[in-house]
Amino acid sequence: MRIYGPNGTTPGAPAGGARRAGTTGFSLPDMNAAAETRAPVAPRAAAGIDALLALQGVEDPVERRKRSVQRGRGALDVLDELKIGLLAGTLDGSTVTRLRDAAAGLKLSSGDPGLDAVLSEIELRVEVELAKAGRI
Repeated sequence: MRIYGPNGTTPGAPAGGARRAGTTGFSLPDMNAAAETRAPVAPRAAAGIDALLALQGVEDPVERRKRSVQRGRGALDVLDELKIGLLAGTLDGSTVTRLRDAAAGLKLSSGDPGLDAVLSEIELRVEVELAKAGRI
């Protein structure tokens, strides 16, 4: 089977004649000319940046539960400090401020109904202690 040209119907161009006429020896291409002839290309924005940001916004249920447990433990620690300060008679304003901050963090849901119930009880206790501290 004989094939002529790229689509099989026309004969190809002679390969040897044009190449031999202009060459006198071996030479390297000019790298500066090649770099100058290229048009500057703007950096391509990452196509998946929106997807990456969206994935960062998706919260893992295990991580959300861990953070909720940490907030609950932090609130319980501040309640213990409040109790010790009341018993020792050395209650200061920073403990009450930390208790308010802990109460704000307890309002977030963990996604676990049992843990949310415990956190709401801790939040209620914190609110009661804040109300008592406001009267003192």
